Amino acid sequence: MTTSTLRIASWNINSVRARAAIVGQFLDDALPDILCLQETKVEDGSFPHEIFTSRGYAHIAINGQKMHHGVAIISRVPIIEDQRHDWQANGEARHLGVSLPGGVRLENVYIPAGGDIPNRDENPKFGQKLDFIERMIGWSGALDVPTILTGDFNIAPLECDVWNHKQLLKVVSHTPVEVETLARLQAAADWVDLGRHFITAPERLYTWWSYRAADWTIADRGRRLDHMWATRDVAARATAHRVHRECRSWEKPSDHIPIVTDFAI
Repeated sequence: MTTSTLRIASWNINSVRARAAIVGQFLDDALPDILCLQETKVEDGSFPHEIFTSRGYAHIAINGQKMHHGVAIISRVPIIEDQRHDWQANGEARHLGVSLPGGVRLENVYIPAGGDIPNRDENPKFGQKLDFIERMIGWSGALDVPTILTGDFNIAPLECDVWNHKQLLKVVSHTPVEVETLARLQAAADWVDLGRHFITAPERLYTWWSYRAADWTIADRGRRLDHMWATRDVAARATAHRVHRECRSWEKPSDHIPIVTDFAI
């Protein structure tokens, strides 16, 4: 039997049209077979297909909305779109699920950021974030097919996933309640965190740096908000995982960087 590599990338692009140039640059450099995008910020009818079709990505699934949120899956290999879960329970475009050749599912999700105050009574957005993940936990517990789950989870779970654990304990994305809720999501399907499978703790690993830093490379106040998980059967076929830190320094960058996993198929 011949074995080949399927390369899957995930990137919160923070507006696919505004960052079309670096999307093309990344595709040319990293050569993923599939690219999952979050925060595309564009309605389906205005999605910039040409960036992708001109490079051989003939299969495009989109779940977008005007100005906010939005997810897309762009692929060289055939995909069949069959799920759009409303885990936000308000119609926001935050999930897209497809079937890949061979029966593996690929789920692309953009979990809400949760606002600035880590208290659901004072900040309804924080409660919405936790409720979103609770709905994912229910879905995850019922999974019965090989699955890859990727996207912007907006939570950095480990101490070494943030630049300063103690300073961020009360900052949304690293609070104990978020970390505990994400851990229950991971346990619900015995997901393998591929980032930490290949780049083991306590090595520092970040995928996001705020725009507020005058020089993000000097401050290096990052967080690992972007993740790729797989059920055990699919994780056994993962051969490499990388973060493309250099993309944060490209012209007009996203505040996130792409993550990429190779699978033997």
